Amino acid sequence: MNFQHTEDRRMLADSLNRFMAEQYGFDVRDRIARSEEGYSRDMWRRFCELGIVGAFFDESAGGFGGDGFDIAVVFEALGRGLVVEPFLDALIVGRALAYAGNDRQREIVAKMIDGAAIAAFAHDEPGSHYELARVTARAARRGDGWVLNGAKGVVRQGEHADVLLVSARTSSGEHDQAGISLFVVPREAKGVHVRGYRMIDGGRAAEVLLEDVTLDADTLVGDEGAGFGTLEQAVGYGLVALASEAVGAMDVAKEHTLEYLRTRKQFGVPIGTFQALQHRMADVLLEIEQARSAAINAAAAVGGAGVERERALSAAKYSIGRIGARVAEESIQLHGGIGMTWELALSHYAKRLVMIDHQLGDEDHHLARYIELGRAPAA
Repeated sequence: MNFQHTEDRRMLADSLNRFMAEQYGFDVRDRIARSEEGYSRDMWRRFCELGIVGAFFDESAGGFGGDGFDIAVVFEALGRGLVVEPFLDALIVGRALAYAGNDRQREIVAKMIDGAAIAAFAHDEPGSHYELARVTARAARRGDGWVLNGAKGVVRQGEHADVLLVSARTSSGEHDQAGISLFVVPREAKGVHVRGYRMIDGGRAAEVLLEDVTLDADTLVGDEGAGFGTLEQAVGYGLVALASEAVGAMDVAKEHTLEYLRTRKQFGVPIGTFQALQHRMADVLLEIEQARSAAINAAAAVGGAGVERERALSAAKYSIGRIGARVAEESIQLHGGIGMTWELALSHYAKRLVMIDHQLGDEDHHLARYIELGRAPAA
């Protein structure tokens, strides 16, 4: 299989990297990440003008990409820039609506592509432990519509999103794959209570409480009770995005650490000449290449289906979690005490690598999932 990027993908990556180098340097990113909003609506629109969100979808959804490698190219670049704008949620929500949404819901995808709308993925719940099918929020029919009740946690940019994609159970038990339904919920809808807070790796997230939220019938995404398949499809692309973002962040952490080893001197010589440090750095470089291979494998598999797809995705997320933590630790230690300081960009890359492990399932969760899927018959 040819893993070389097409010319269109290379051009998109070059445009994105150039834009971030000129307009989204670390000082700008740090100011945005620490702002009251936790992101920049203006930057969101400017990124979208480059075609970033359009690369997430195929032509039928109004985009020009949609392949796993289209997404990988974009998120690797976003990882290099530590971008805090909510592109992961745009990808997951957009893929879900493109996959199962009605015409009105697919208009939201078009608005995100244009930079005119922001959507947030409201699925995780307190105590869900990353289990995709563990949903306790409830949706009940009322007349021609629905009433939602429940709580969602760590909803990134939940304070500022125009709409939320909310999972709720319409039947079956709280651990069952069957009976999960998805709804498009306006953030300003009556009964939606949002409490925002700052994230340790930059930006903001929110706890969302749903109290008797009344919705129209056409807010249901796809068929009633059939939301798990849509979630699995959309979250799979999110895992590819996170793996690729982590690779981009690792590359920058590597570059900063190598530069420090070449310039920091002890006993009159660069510390990079010390054999012990050379061995540690060589191990880091090998681990990063393994992470890159896992991300490539996930991007190649995400367009498939069944057990092979899910195992490749979990393998990549496990690898990224384990390797990301090691790269973060080694980069900081090789920098010495300065590696922990807020003023040094490296410390922010290290925090982001650690936090990526906790999005959409950490390494322990995905290792267990990989083993469990290995026991299942191939689809």
